[in-house]
Amino acid sequence: MELNESIKMTFPNKLTYSFLVQSFVREIAKMIGFTGDELDHIDIAMEESVSNIMVHASDEENPTFDIICEKIQGGMKIILKEMGIPFDPEHVKKYEITKVLDDLSTTGLGIYLIQKVMDELSFHNLGTQGKETVMIKYLPDAPERKHLDEINLGRKTPGIISEKIDYDVRGLDEHEAIEVSRCAYKTHGYTFFDDHIYYPERLVEMNRRSEMISAVAVTKDNVFMGHAALLYQYPEDSIAELTFVFVNVEYRGQGALNRLVDYLFQVPKKRELKGIYAYAVTNHIFTQKSMIKFQINDCGILLATSPASWKFKGISDDTSQRISVALGFRYMTPTVPYNLFVPAHHKEMVMKLYHNLGATHNLMVPSSESLQFDSPDSMINTSVNELEGCAEIFIVSYGTDVRQQLRKILRGFCVQQISAINLFLKLKDPLTYWMTEEFEKIGFFFAGILPESQIGDALILQYLNNVNLDYSKILLVSDAAKELLTYIRERDPNIVD
Repeated sequence: MELNESIKMTFPNKLTYSFLVQSFVREIAKMIGFTGDELDHIDIAMEESVSNIMVHASDEENPTFDIICEKIQGGMKIILKEMGIPFDPEHVKKYEITKVLDDLSTTGLGIYLIQKVMDELSFHNLGTQGKETVMIKYLPDAPERKHLDEINLGRKTPGIISEKIDYDVRGLDEHEAIEVSRCAYKTHGYTFFDDHIYYPERLVEMNRRSEMISAVAVTKDNVFMGHAALLYQYPEDSIAELTFVFVNVEYRGQGALNRLVDYLFQVPKKRELKGIYAYAVTNHIFTQKSMIKFQINDCGILLATSPASWKFKGISDDTSQRISVALGFRYMTPTVPYNLFVPAHHKEMVMKLYHNLGATHNLMVPSSESLQFDSPDSMINTSVNELEGCAEIFIVSYGTDVRQQLRKILRGFCVQQISAINLFLKLKDPLTYWMTEEFEKIGFFFAGILPESQIGDALILQYLNNVNLDYSKILLVSDAAKELLTYIRERDPNIVD
């Protein structure tokens, strides 16, 4: 083999194939120059690492794993990639050899053996790409040969809880971030809408910077139960999204969700918080019912924002089409009446949505002289979530080029095959009154409102890029949401009767 040349094979996640896996790696090792005891050491490492995948990380949803063998300077690198549950090697009990045979425990033995027979061993969480185990073995005479300090690895599997238990709800301790990632995996697999949740180190940093406020529920024995967070999506935001809300299946029914959210509402905030918004999926009704309980009331419906593959383990749902969400909002400070320029043809619905939120504003009709642009250049912010296949466009200020710029941005997202594109228009700007119909002419249609967004109170329009959508499969709870969906459907240019 040439230096840096690699060979990759995919194997079924079944113990019956373990010998074949070992044989494959052993033959590559021979080609690189390993012999005798060194080959036996590689066999031991492969047996232990593959068994760990096949026994501990087995999941009917992840039926295969990859092995990559690469010739490196002085030896061989072996990478095992799989889609099993995230883990943190820093929180594993170290294997200890006791003097008394009866006291001998096998906990951590597999990792211990790998560390003894291989020169380097590391573990990496890869977000939505799963995780990998990396092992390096150097040839006996290679100058690169060295040994890595022992890395601990383990997993703690709580039992099913049927009776009511005592537990605490509090802020996140940094060492618990890995449990948040694991819980996200258990409830959603690797299909969660925001991949930050799969990186414990990111969660820690976001909490440190006050971009996120995390709450956790833990048993009296400090066993992790669930998590919820307030997330400031943008630096200029004065509202936060209630998100990353999940409870391990074995602890559902303990009331943890309610207590987690109550904690987030009450905990002192380091940043200004005018309101909380949340997205409730519409392929089942459980999340929507929770939002109503938390007085996060409906103010929009965003269609087809998430892939059909989005998972809710332990909850039965329809995965036949992209998932739409109900947008809800709750004011966290007393409302102040604004002068808002709502397009005349949406005035009645917008008034109803604000009433549903408990707010009253002055809906103004601008003078014809207001149809003037202060600048030739528009200021437009965009963001895209490629995992979700959705994007957001915020028109911060209108310029004479706004139509051209919006068409260009829209075309780019369509070429990227972004399925759902949401457009946010500043309701305090008189030009929104006039320009909304212009944007609707190119395929945007009504979605709802979002108070106190990064551009202030916003009118939301949406655009669907070649999405097949069956409105009858969108499940809603509140009467306000049902009325809104009817209103949206009547204005959807993609509907062909």
